[in-house]
Amino acid sequence: MENNIEQRKAIEAEFHDKLRDKELEKRPAEFDHLTSNRKYYMAARKSQALMKELVTRYSKGKVGLDYCCGEGENAIIMAKGGAVRAYGMDISPYSIGVCKKIAEKEGLADKTDFKVMDAENLQFPDNFFDFIVCAGVLHHLDVKKAYPQLARVIKPDGIVICSEPLAYNPIFQLYRRSTPHLRTKWEMEHILTKNDVMLSLDYFRDIEIRFFNLATLASVALRNTRIFLPVLSVLEKIDSVLLKIPGLRWLAWQSIYILKNPKK
Repeated sequence: MENNIEQRKAIEAEFHDKLRDKELEKRPAEFDHLTSNRKYYMAARKSQALMKELVTRYSKGKVGLDYCCGEGENAIIMAKGGAVRAYGMDISPYSIGVCKKIAEKEGLADKTDFKVMDAENLQFPDNFFDFIVCAGVLHHLDVKKAYPQLARVIKPDGIVICSEPLAYNPIFQLYRRSTPHLRTKWEMEHILTKNDVMLSLDYFRDIEIRFFNLATLASVALRNTRIFLPVLSVLEKIDSVLLKIPGLRWLAWQSIYILKNPKK
């Protein structure tokens, strides 16, 4: 069993090393093939804006963690937002190398600390962070192992901000199954369900959830036209109504949920 776990993590690290290798961009056909899903994030304006606002709001004077940081975007936002220290960890060595270069370029090397680390076995002390950002990463992990680690390293009055795709929309799921080259097998099989989200309450006492991007994804087909932004604005208003309906909101592409009061 342990070998299977380590193999799964090695595959994740290798996959994301490849995606972030700048040499990939010199092979346009392969780069486009492996990143063709990025166009959908053009429709995620509302969720992206909220995440940036939340990270900025909680940064000043705090110690934060960009959990599975990728290229460290949220750690950089933390540092710019006045964090005392912004940490980032990721299983991908290449990604951590990129993070350090970006922080150096931005003049933030003295306020950031990036480490190669296993997200399911964090090498940080208990009660170390004021806030943690998990941006699209929990579905890469075993949440039964990730949640207790997050609860352990967050301070009793800290918060964990999670942004995650959801598994219920049949159209989104069909797209995922038809594009296996865009993600690892583990990722495809572990897009979060309601049970996965609510499992967090085994480790935290409080959760606040918001849902994003149902109708808005229809705007992606118009992304190269002048009417893209006006159409996106209309669809965002439609989503603001649809995603308040209990029977529909779990069909959203994305959720943002905030965890508070860890069970110590």
